[in-house]
Amino acid sequence: MFTSAIRYCVEAHYPSNMLTVSHISKKYATFTVVNDVSLTVGKGEILSIVGPSGAGKSTLLHLMGALDKPDSGSVLIDGTDILKLPSKKQARFRNSQLGFVFQFHHLLPEFSAVENVCMPLWIKGMGKKEATAQAAEMLAIVGLSGRLDNKPSELSGGEQQRVAIARALVTRPAVVMADEPTGNLDSANAQAIHELFLKLRHDLGQTFVMITHNDALAQMTDRTLTMRDGRIVEEQRHTNN
Repeated sequence: MFTSAIRYCVEAHYPSNMLTVSHISKKYATFTVVNDVSLTVGKGEILSIVGPSGAGKSTLLHLMGALDKPDSGSVLIDGTDILKLPSKKQARFRNSQLGFVFQFHHLLPEFSAVENVCMPLWIKGMGKKEATAQAAEMLAIVGLSGRLDNKPSELSGGEQQRVAIARALVTRPAVVMADEPTGNLDSANAQAIHELFLKLRHDLGQTFVMITHNDALAQMTDRTLTMRDGRIVEEQRHTNN
């Protein structure tokens, strides 16, 4: 169960990698969006990727999450080369081992909070009773134990994004990939979501890769990579987390 997870303390460096990207590139027509990018993310690390609009950040995230196919390169997630998997196995791997959070929550409006969080579990074939219990537990972890039956229209923007985060986490994925997860929130809710990521890393050992335009919030992560013109041009480590 989630609440029995061993508390995870992140060391000054990461002894093993959860995500390894090697020489990944992507072109659209003649325009190179991601240009020979390599990076690693340690288990339990929160990595932020920043840079100007058009730098290739979101495309890189989509390639790492197998939402798009690169022209070259490899992506290993917890030792599995996800890009070499057949399409059906890749889809199953993505559903169970990757969680996604976007700027807009993409919740199903006709479903309650707990039903939205159940969706990845139902896709895996889990029964309703077990899925509901697991989803309710994750909603409690993100601070929404009293909002299980509320539909998205009955929740605030910050609460809706917490439901989306619970949905991303409910399968206990290897990596959660977040693309501007606080871009549609006010500063107070944005701060709260970033602090939630830190708590989930600390309590569950969760690995996060996050795209953000907010430099102040990026400083809350363990490490920041700066992208420009499709390349990683700078790395900054933070020691205050």
